[in-house]
Amino acid sequence: MLKVILLLSIVVATSLPTYGQQRQDPPWLKLFVNKRVVYQIPGMKNVRVKKNLIYKRVGDRGLEMDVYAPRLSRERMPAVLFIHGGRVPPNLLTTPKDWAVYVSFGELMAASGFVGVTFNHRFHTWESLADSQADVMDAIKYVRDNAATLGVDSERIILWGISAGGIFLSQPLRDHPAFISCLIAYYAQLDLRDSRRSAPSTVTDQTLRDFSPVYYLEQDGKGIPPLLLARAGLDSAELNAGMDRFAQLALSKNLTLDLLNHPTGHHGFDIEDNNERSREILKRTIDFIKTHSRRP
Repeated sequence: MLKVILLLSIVVATSLPTYGQQRQDPPWLKLFVNKRVVYQIPGMKNVRVKKNLIYKRVGDRGLEMDVYAPRLSRERMPAVLFIHGGRVPPNLLTTPKDWAVYVSFGELMAASGFVGVTFNHRFHTWESLADSQADVMDAIKYVRDNAATLGVDSERIILWGISAGGIFLSQPLRDHPAFISCLIAYYAQLDLRDSRRSAPSTVTDQTLRDFSPVYYLEQDGKGIPPLLLARAGLDSAELNAGMDRFAQLALSKNLTLDLLNHPTGHHGFDIEDNNERSREILKRTIDFIKTHSRRP
């Protein structure tokens, strides 16, 4: 298991080769692509799934999402959008939305009474940060514009950033649109300024700042929706330093914050650490979404 954990950390910390133009899954992906979340509830295998919806076109490429919903529900429900990390090669055979962790997250959300949305975005290199942020915002727009056919309440959107996907909570924290009900970050990268030594010189200090969710808490705490942070105690010092800074700032501004620490948890504890604390954190996250996505 240690080898898998280290590879999961490498996805955040280093650039990955593209393996040429042929679509294939590199060895690091094969170690965890079939791992599902460790918390399971009844009904996860009995949900409706709309697969491979193209939410955006970039040249001749379509960016796809999958939408998971309860099978029998006729009312519009809050949508939970999962933001995957990176940097991932652009030619993967199994793209992030099809990794078992995101499939099972989508099923878990639908079985919990929400609409779960998983999608691919273009976080391939350090230089593609702006592309990925634009993709995230366009995915949100697609879900809201198609709310009626997807069974979504367009005024109740939840963003769940995972690992380096936490970077892309930046624009929602900057703009804090009213339709965002709450924000969730799991073992997430929340301060890119800590990566100055590892980032290439083509990435400016301003770019690192602009893609640091912490920066927007430093500027203004007004209008920030409820926040949940799930911290892995055995994660890298750099990631946890950013999460800790974010939590301290949120508290200093008296924001609504739930901080869930997994003292013995590793990066990716929701698929790697099959224990009671991992399951408790996932259950409490679902309860958090239910609490903060209720209609007034």
